[in-house]
Amino acid sequence: MPLTNLLQKSKKFEIQSYKKHFDPKEFSKTHVPFTGSPKKHPYNRNKIILLTEPYGRSSYYEFETKDIVHVEELPNVTNPDQETVTMLRIWVKKQSIGLHCSPFIVEELKLDFPE
Repeated sequence: MPLTNLLQKSKKFEIQSYKKHFDPKEFSKTHVPFTGSPKKHPYNRNKIILLTEPYGRSSYYEFETKDIVHVEELPNVTNPDQETVTMLRIWVKKQSIGLHCSPFIVEELKLDFPE
């Protein structure tokens, strides 16, 4: 019997990963969402950096990974050079300690000195 007679066309199996039910309204009672592009922390693998606007002068957040309880994938962002950045929404437990860093322009201060 030729080998071609033994071959059969394979069927496509639809496999969907198990997803725990997520209710944003319920989660918002105990957690806060933050959106941005995730980056590895430069020296602490137990922390994550979240850039709010990856292609601009943006602020960033820093959280401990143990305080993140849920992650949602958002549509990727692409710049004019066709570079793509992953965007996420993370849910952080309320009362967790985070860091928020914002850039600013240093300008001259007007100081009023008594004469």
